[in-house]
Amino acid sequence: MEIQLKKYILPLKHTFGISRESHDFQDSLVVGLSLDGKTGYGEATANPYYQITVEGMMAEIEALRATLEARPFTTPGELHAFLTGSGLSNFALCALDLAAHDLYGKLKGRPLYEIWGTAPTSYPTTNYTIGLAPMEKMVEKMQETPWPIYKIKLGTDHDVALVRELRKHTDAIFRIDANCAWTAKETMENAPLLKDLGVEFLEQPLKAEDWQGMEQLMHHSVLPIIADESCIVEADVEKCALHFNGINIKLTKCGGLTPALRMIKKAKEMGIKVMVGCMTESTVGISAVAQLLPQLDYVDMDGAMLLKEDIATGVRILENGQVRFPELPGSGVALL
Repeated sequence: MEIQLKKYILPLKHTFGISRESHDFQDSLVVGLSLDGKTGYGEATANPYYQITVEGMMAEIEALRATLEARPFTTPGELHAFLTGSGLSNFALCALDLAAHDLYGKLKGRPLYEIWGTAPTSYPTTNYTIGLAPMEKMVEKMQETPWPIYKIKLGTDHDVALVRELRKHTDAIFRIDANCAWTAKETMENAPLLKDLGVEFLEQPLKAEDWQGMEQLMHHSVLPIIADESCIVEADVEKCALHFNGINIKLTKCGGLTPALRMIKKAKEMGIKVMVGCMTESTVGISAVAQLLPQLDYVDMDGAMLLKEDIATGVRILENGQVRFPELPGSGVALL
């Protein structure tokens, strides 16, 4: 294989705010893996919460370049197993794993969902994220992109009032993501009011380590609770199943499609809902997420929709929420 690494600075349509940070650009690493005239692409974004930078990921991969380029490529799973324990962060491992899957599918001439024995005849509609901002700006963003499901980022001292105002402008389903900003007491107080406002579920209202609080919510919240920051890697699924109604899997956090497939299987065995989310990736990363759609209960794959300019072709999300899968095999990605 030959490895290509490229940093992109992706401009966002709007400032993207959550309870702990906001930004106007998203730094992202795209990895290319080439073999026999085919190139597979993978992506991982920088993330200050997890202390991940593009430069750091590139340095990690460069340290393994000679080893990776010298060894034969058989399957993405075999490559992932080889790289596990190599010192790579899960974000860098994700970029390589996504590229390996895209390459594998292109070499086989088949989309990944077909290789996995699934078909996109039925799949959940992605939500569209409204980042935390002044009220009038959040309303403006919602009106700019009419959508059947919105994920609303919260984390203020007037969250319920904010949702009540947004509800005046749409009859769409709301999902609430507080990004660890609430306490268990606040969540218990907010949940009945939010349910009356058409909220479907709450995503990670408490700090990731507040297991006692989440145990309380599991038994008493009137709205389902989905884990995000509490569910990072495969080992977290079983513990989360005892404290949450579902999990949100992020490919960058868990290390790519290879572990994500196992996490989906484990969650289903334990009877909890499965969501896959994104980190404001371009169409490179979103096209990988789309291959999992037939296996999911919920999905948050609006990353490329939040960009001013995209860097690749692949999966397309249409105005009605339907997904147009790419004609290319693998994840179907081609760089612009």
